[in-house]
Amino acid sequence: MAGGNELRILRAGDREAVAWKNGGGVTREIAAWPEGASTADFGWRISLAEVAADGPFSVFPGVDRTLTLAEGAGMDLTVAGARRLVGERCAPQDFPGDVPTDCRLLDGPVVNFNVMYRRDRVRARTAVVRGALALRAEPGETLLVVALREAAELEAEARTGAGAGHGGRGGPVALGPYDAARITGGNAFGLRTRGHAAVVRLAVRPAR
Repeated sequence: MAGGNELRILRAGDREAVAWKNGGGVTREIAAWPEGASTADFGWRISLAEVAADGPFSVFPGVDRTLTLAEGAGMDLTVAGARRLVGERCAPQDFPGDVPTDCRLLDGPVVNFNVMYRRDRVRARTAVVRGALALRAEPGETLLVVALREAAELEAEARTGAGAGHGGRGGPVALGPYDAARITGGNAFGLRTRGHAAVVRLAVRPAR
């Protein structure tokens, strides 16, 4: 998925807003694999979606989703005919991305943190944490850390090679709201936040 030991910082201000075809919101892509992949050929894709109106979600064949409410009152979803209430912030919810899903906003616009991955190619696990946590990306694994509420801070515990991707500077790296860090390789990092941060573990499934 990625080679070497690397920490790459992905700033929220650098993302392009892409409007939905139905006019119901916009999406800002945080990261995807393969890099530069479109919505038709990604293995995994992580984004922030600003939902401004009721309406259907796009259907992605063979894709699973993990959706986390980051801002707003929430949504009343109908997923394959079953009701799914998304009303608690920073609580990841898993559901298939290849079944009809309709959204009704509970009380105005929302922002969702959205992880999508092809279930036959990728393993993905999403957790939302607060406080302090030790992180390590295992060989062949990618970790994506996103500050969802308030700022967060990452600091390398093993210095060798950990500077790649942020200019080789020592000391902690600050993540503002919705900034992200993409971690690969075997180095360990300490994460600290007084708010909430999403931690997504991604690995390509072995070919059968």
